[in-house]
Amino acid sequence: MRTFNLLIFLVLIAISAVSCKNDKGLPATEKKGELSSDIQENIVNHSEWDALLKKYVDEKGYVDYPGFQSDSLKLNAYMKNLAENPPQESWPIEEQLAYYINSYNAGTVQLIIRNNMPGSIKDITDDGGPWGTEFIKIGDKTVSLNTIEKGILQPMKEPRIHFAINCASESCPKLLREAYTAKNVDELMTRATNEFLNGPKNQITPNDPKISSIFEFYPADFKVDGKTIIEFINEYSDVKINKDAELNYIPYDWSLNNQQNIPQ
Repeated sequence: MRTFNLLIFLVLIAISAVSCKNDKGLPATEKKGELSSDIQENIVNHSEWDALLKKYVDEKGYVDYPGFQSDSLKLNAYMKNLAENPPQESWPIEEQLAYYINSYNAGTVQLIIRNNMPGSIKDITDDGGPWGTEFIKIGDKTVSLNTIEKGILQPMKEPRIHFAINCASESCPKLLREAYTAKNVDELMTRATNEFLNGPKNQITPNDPKISSIFEFYPADFKVDGKTIIEFINEYSDVKINKDAELNYIPYDWSLNNQQNIPQ
């Protein structure tokens, strides 16, 4: 009996090491090892969001917010679908990641169009501001963008989420024209990371790299498994940074990523 109790105790410790709870009690499994693309079936249907992205987001990630506004019934229906199918602890981490990334991105679009497309997301002055206002339904909980990003996704210890979620701003990694699913989440996060680091929002050189302020905002997130920020970047960047190079950060442009504002 004592051996049995010890085994149960060890199992509970193992579970607690990979499953973390936030202040809303929503499941968020900590990443251990590599993600899998060998998922037999997606639990949640994200096809409504996928269709909207293909219709209202261009190849550079700029968003047709008036178009989304004209199709707000479909966007609202997708958010309702998410609300009625909340994540479970039994879900694989791939399913959880896809759910929360899509919730964040669709919620951000919903927030922007509800506030009549301001010049910047930071112009939104709801009680909790753009990130602290609780308006996204997940089961019987109502959460904010901050809850999803800081309370759920970041504790999952998957640094690529920072290139998958989009904060509706010019300096953000682009919003992809494809919904995340359990089957494609690993591939899409890698694509988003590659495109961001090798695109114009970073100026990566071996000795004088100028990188996105995202790395300054969340430095600890990129140091999982004992890596440095430079080591993380070098995994995805075509140009490799020398390990002793000094990192400089590019000021963040919070202007809205609206198709009407595309730089000429």
